[in-house]
Amino acid sequence: MKHKVTVEEWVKRFRAIGLDDAAMHKWHELFESEDPEGHQSFLEWLGLPPERIREIRQR
Repeated sequence: MKHKVTVEEWVKRFRAIGLDDAAMHKWHELFESEDPEGHQSFLEWLGLPPERIREIRQR
């Protein structure tokens, strides 16, 4: 994918389908537990700085 989607755009879409903060947190937990390398890659693709990625993955 060449077009970057921002974190804010992802959150907007998640909210549009009815996800609240707890559901989004669960989504991240599932992604991290099932595919940690894919989760890392996704967060990098979003353009998040390394310290923010560490913070998200440690939750």
